[in-house]
Amino acid sequence: MSNTINDVVVLIPAYNEAATIRSLVERSLKIVPSIVVVDDGSSDTTAAQLNGLPVTLLRNERNLGKAASLWKGFDYALAHAAQFVVTLDGDGQHSPEDIGRLLNTARRFPDSIVIGARLHDRKNFPARRYYANQFARFWISWAAGYAIADTQSGFRVYPATLLRRLTRREVSWNGFVFESEVLIVAGNMGVQSVAVSIPGIYPKLARASHFRPVRDIARIVLMVGGRLFKRGMYPAGLWRSLKSPARIELDQELTEVAD
Repeated sequence: MSNTINDVVVLIPAYNEAATIRSLVERSLKIVPSIVVVDDGSSDTTAAQLNGLPVTLLRNERNLGKAASLWKGFDYALAHAAQFVVTLDGDGQHSPEDIGRLLNTARRFPDSIVIGARLHDRKNFPARRYYANQFARFWISWAAGYAIADTQSGFRVYPATLLRRLTRREVSWNGFVFESEVLIVAGNMGVQSVAVSIPGIYPKLARASHFRPVRDIARIVLMVGGRLFKRGMYPAGLWRSLKSPARIELDQELTEVAD
């Protein structure tokens, strides 16, 4: 791992993650010393689980949604001179041990978003979520103007150069739609993504997922549809997203992977 790890902040938005948050943070601290947890108005003991750990805890007074938590964490990271912000979910679906792999790729492609992509791991991916994610991936890739390997993974590395350019006016949707909209806005700015293959993890101790495939995919399609309509349906974006396969790294070698 690079000896410049101090320019990295790991950001974990958390809502009622008492069962998983402490272990997740302890494992993350072995990789990166700067961890920020944003407690999104949890009604359980999420915040108390972090007692005694060298982390920064930010809190929303009430449940504001994932977008608000990410914005708060981004603002903190940029104010503390982070060059890269790693995001991972608090429910244990992402392995902190993969942070190093994503960061290595981020340093090779410092102007790109790095995404931990799980869609190749079919045997561990719930079928309903897999097909919902594939459906969303088609639409988001179209609007972003290039093929994206996994649009619904929250395990990402964002370069600070991109985060400084994003505004709440440009990226205005809340919840899970926020992370989809970021990919579109970034793509329209010329900032694309590179994916790193990671396993799909669905821990038994985690609370039920906040992701609701039908509801959330419908909201994503509504957001994407609005953006496409404003751009005259953006036929060039559809062509580019279908013409070239998504970029994904396997064993540190950049590969183009077709659907």
